[in-house]
Amino acid sequence: MNQTANLQAAVEFPSLQIGGRLISFEKPRLMGIINVNNNSFLEASRVSAIDEALNLAGKHVEEGAFFLDLGAASSKPGSALSNPDEEWLRLKPVLQAVREAFPKILISVDTYHSTVVEKAMDCGADLINDISAGSIDPQLLDTVIRLKAPYILMHMQGKPENMQVNPSYEDVTVEVLGALAEKLAFLRANGHGNVLVDVGFGFGKSLEHNYSLLRNLSLFRSLKAPLLVGLSRKSMVTRLLKVSADEALNGTTALHVLALLNGAHILRVHDVAPAAEALRIVQAYKGIFD
Repeated sequence: MNQTANLQAAVEFPSLQIGGRLISFEKPRLMGIINVNNNSFLEASRVSAIDEALNLAGKHVEEGAFFLDLGAASSKPGSALSNPDEEWLRLKPVLQAVREAFPKILISVDTYHSTVVEKAMDCGADLINDISAGSIDPQLLDTVIRLKAPYILMHMQGKPENMQVNPSYEDVTVEVLGALAEKLAFLRANGHGNVLVDVGFGFGKSLEHNYSLLRNLSLFRSLKAPLLVGLSRKSMVTRLLKVSADEALNGTTALHVLALLNGAHILRVHDVAPAAEALRIVQAYKGIFD
């Protein structure tokens, strides 16, 4: 790689310290979803027992997941906030089992509770995925900073129970970019730079807002942080194509291709194998062959 390419890579492909390793995002990564609850919108992603979680984790890893994302509380539209103690009771045994079975995989925990963050990091989690950007629990950002926990900063307007009740923006891209930049600046000013960003597709956004963000996704590379996208089987597909979440894989794959072409570094997905194929095709389109 020549000097110009090295400089470009430094800008285009940020690296983070996660799980004691320096992780490069020169090649986009896949994150497999495991929902440790009975209320997430896609039934196939739910697990209620340790053996189910391990089977799904094994499938994700075999198909190419670099991260596993464990969530013990539903954040689908209309859902109430979880109780942190009940959330941890569901999460703890699954986190422990997955950590033991897959010691090298990077595990993300999807939570907006600071107490769950503390316990999860102590129990082997590698990073925290917070849908609220610290807006639900006022102690969360301070906890992440104190623990130096790698952190996924996601934008959401409102809370899950009301976020899809007439979401409103003057310019969704400008406002989401500004909100993420403000929180990112706070974290960095407090010595915490291990942060990924997520525009929060489907979290307080209309169908038009979501597609506007997707069109303008490359602008979020200006934040100089790895960009995670969660598009899998969401209403961006189901409402537009008038299909159920179970029928939304084809539309999801189309969105994944568009997101990768527009600068996504991580795809958070229910279906790892199809996402891996989409990634290979986009890489080949760019002239990159493994």
